[in-house]
Amino acid sequence: MAQTAARDAGAADMPATLTLDEQLAVFRRGRFLAMPIAGTIAWTLIGVAGAILPLVGAVWAIFIGTGFIFYLGLGVARVTGEDLLGKTRKGNLFDRIFLMGTIEAVLVYSIAIPFFLIEPTSLPLTVGILTGLMWIPFSGMLGHWVGLFHSFTRTALIVAAWYLVPDGRFVAIPAIIVLVYLATIAILAGRPWEAAERA
Repeated sequence: MAQTAARDAGAADMPATLTLDEQLAVFRRGRFLAMPIAGTIAWTLIGVAGAILPLVGAVWAIFIGTGFIFYLGLGVARVTGEDLLGKTRKGNLFDRIFLMGTIEAVLVYSIAIPFFLIEPTSLPLTVGILTGLMWIPFSGMLGHWVGLFHSFTRTALIVAAWYLVPDGRFVAIPAIIVLVYLATIAILAGRPWEAAERA
């Protein structure tokens, strides 16, 4: 954590004339653990709610829980020593793209809500898949396969659970998302700093 803070502090002094390649190198030095940890916590609580609450409660748990992930991530970032908002790397294009991806995830509710109004149990499927799509561009920016792994594995398993566990969608799908998050966290935590810095 101290090592990350030192790097972030050094990045705060970076000149505004950094090339895109240099900005990308700075971006790739991030740990990127706060958001998946926050997602793990939120989807765990969503799954618990799905197991013990009636349908209305389970639905609200998804809406509230997924809407709270970013804010929870800000809190987790204080523990992990991450600069989730890029305050110490002002002007970094890739930080802005990362935040735009987070905002993009909010817009997917325009697809999820109409489908949900027709079929209430569709909500874990649509929200679970659509909010996981932001990992694809993140994988490209990071220069690492972890985001592709996250999105494709998450999507495939959620679709499988949709068909295989029709009566347990509000529990099985959150459980799958949590497992994929845990694998993602392990992969990100094991990503060599040296490799990230050379990229």
